Amino acid sequence: MFRKDYILQMVEDMVEMVGKVFGLKQQKKYAEALWEIDDLLSKNFRMNSKLLNSLSVEDMIDMFRLGGAIEADKLQSIARLLEEEGGVYLDMGHKDEGLTRLMKSLHLYLYADLHGADHSMLKLPERVTDLKEQLKGYRLPAKTDKLLLGYEEEQGHYDEAENALFRLLDQHEMTEEEGLTFYQRLLMRSDDELKAGGLPRAEVEEGVEELQRKVKG
Repeated sequence: MFRKDYILQMVEDMVEMVGKVFGLKQQKKYAEALWEIDDLLSKNFRMNSKLLNSLSVEDMIDMFRLGGAIEADKLQSIARLLEEEGGVYLDMGHKDEGLTRLMKSLHLYLYADLHGADHSMLKLPERVTDLKEQLKGYRLPAKTDKLLLGYEEEQGHYDEAENALFRLLDQHEMTEEEGLTFYQRLLMRSDDELKAGGLPRAEVEEGVEELQRKVKG
């Protein structure tokens, strides 16, 4: 019960903070917007933005590792704070600071999802979609693209999963054999599922043939 109440309060605080930050950004009161985010970070996690942003995503994840399990809902809350902060920095014209935070936020959302995060809590799928749109045209870290590949496949977005696969293959961050394994999983899906996922069976088979040629060549 205590955990449930804590999570509910955290969500309520988050919604209130997002509303305040939106209004402050509209007024170009960026310092005040960043203060609101930092204040909530301090209240719920007893740290400040400077400390949080000095950490790698792996270190952030380790903060929410408890007895071998991941506190996924706290992790997605950190992702939400980073997302808001990244948006403020972008509005300020500080592109590098903004993009760095958005990329970390996307990674944490995906990792939280992988470990059972509640999708309804902060509308995680919508957050992932929004971040993907904002980061379109920028190269994601390979470790994030690997998470994204798994997420898109799990969500049934097979065309998006294939796009992540191509990016990883191009960067030599995934082998052709691993790519074949991906396509083989898709071939086990029905024609209707593949079509709904934007990747008809004929295109999956083409992908298999192309990778088989590369493996043999």
